[in-house]
Amino acid sequence: MPVEVRTKKGESVERAMRRLKKKLDKEGTLRELRNRQHYEKPSERKRKKSARARARMGRPSGY
Repeated sequence: MPVEVRTKKGESVERAMRRLKKKLDKEGTLRELRNRQHYEKPSERKRKKSARARARMGRPSGY
């Protein structure tokens, strides 16, 4: 599904680009694109997920 942003009358291109970037960020399109740039094994994905959870909890990664 393509993302579309129509410019309003008298709106600058920079403003429209900002709206487009917000829309892409909200939908997670750019994040998904970055994740799909290279294959990640399921075990590696799980390891990274648990590392992010440990970092959120504020614990050292050695536990």
